[in-house]
Amino acid sequence: MSGRRETVFEFSAGGVVRRGDEVLLVWAKDLKGEQVVTLPKGIVDPGETSEQAAVREVREETGYRCRILGELPRSEYFYRRGGLLVRKTVRWFLMEPVAEEGTHDDEIDEVRWVPAAEAVGLLAYEADQRLVRATGGKNTDETGETDDHGSDP
Repeated sequence: MSGRRETVFEFSAGGVVRRGDEVLLVWAKDLKGEQVVTLPKGIVDPGETSEQAAVREVREETGYRCRILGELPRSEYFYRRGGLLVRKTVRWFLMEPVAEEGTHDDEIDEVRWVPAAEAVGLLAYEADQRLVRATGGKNTDETGETDDHGSDP
């Protein structure tokens, strides 16, 4: 066996769920067991599209069935899991809630709607903060129409 470290690739999908000026955030444990505030996302299962995975993961992690409004910038990063170097690519989608259909799964400690400006300060990861900023002004009203009023501060 060589001394080379193996790199594995993971593909995930998730959503930035907006309701007016609010964003849906999740409180969960990271790989070190520390609580972090983040956006709902998860692994794309075999045979599943990124869009399908994003809708499924948001539903599982938040209890909300959502509709995709558009795609957001991807996130790419590396992390270590055991002796493996993992290169993760996440496709993100802007979403709006359609219906609350239950509760979050066991991976999530808490789900909460938070004003977007406050959400940026709560999010643990810079990539998540950038995503919320990127959705600034793209708010949906009760009809499901999207308004673009410019960027949030």
